[in-house]
Amino acid sequence: MKLTGATIPDAIVRRVVARRGSEHCFADLDPTRTALVVIDLQHAFMNDAVGHAVCPAARDIVPAVNRLAAAVRATGGGVFWVQMTHDARCLDEWSVAHEMASPEMREKRIAALSEGTLGHQLWPELDIWPEDEIVKKYRYSAFMPGTSQLPGRLRSRGFDTVLITGTVTNVCCESSARDANMTNFRTIMVSDGNAAMSPEEHEASFAAFYNTFGDVMDTEMIIERLQRAQAARAA
Repeated sequence: MKLTGATIPDAIVRRVVARRGSEHCFADLDPTRTALVVIDLQHAFMNDAVGHAVCPAARDIVPAVNRLAAAVRATGGGVFWVQMTHDARCLDEWSVAHEMASPEMREKRIAALSEGTLGHQLWPELDIWPEDEIVKKYRYSAFMPGTSQLPGRLRSRGFDTVLITGTVTNVCCESSARDANMTNFRTIMVSDGNAAMSPEEHEASFAAFYNTFGDVMDTEMIIERLQRAQAARAA
C-alpha cells in the first residue's frame, strides 16, 4: 500500500484486509469526534543548536501538520500540541531510562526538555491557534496512564478518534498511538505527518502499528474524508 511518506508491505496489507475487511478500518471519520495530536515538535528534536536528539526530517513535516490542523479545525475537530517534558519526577520515577544514557547525554536531555528552556518550546513554524490545547507529557507515550492529561482532555471534549503526528515515528509517536488504541481511542498514524531518523525505521513503525493496533493514512486521504463527512452532514 503506497501512501504519501511511506509504503506498507503488501503481505501486511493482505493480512489486515483479511482480518478487518478493508484496508482502512477508520476511514469513515466523524469530524466532530476527531482530534489531531501532534507529538514533540519542539526545539529539542528539531533545532541543531539546542536539541539533544534532533530528527532533521521533523522540520520537513511541518507543512503537512499545519495543513491537517487547519482541516481538523475547519471541520469541527480539535488540535492538541504535546510537549515532552522533564522534571524531577522523571529522575525518580523513570530512572531506568536515564540509566540507559551516558552522563553527558542525560544532562543534555534534561537541559533540552526542562520547562522554561528553548528546547522545551514548540517549533515556531507550527500554526498554533488560541483554541488549540497544549499538553505536557512525561514519558514517551502521551496516553500512558498518569503521565499526561491528554486522554482526559480528549474525552472531556467528546473526541474518540485521534490522528497521530510528530516525532519520532517509532518512539514517542508509535508509543502514543499504541497506548491510544489500548485505552480505547480509534487511532490513525499519519504517514506524511510523522518523522523518524531513517526511512527504514519510519516504515517499520507504520507496518507494525498497522498490522495490529490501528490505521495508517496520509494527509490528503484524511482531509478528503473529513471534508466529505462534513459535506454529508450539511446536506
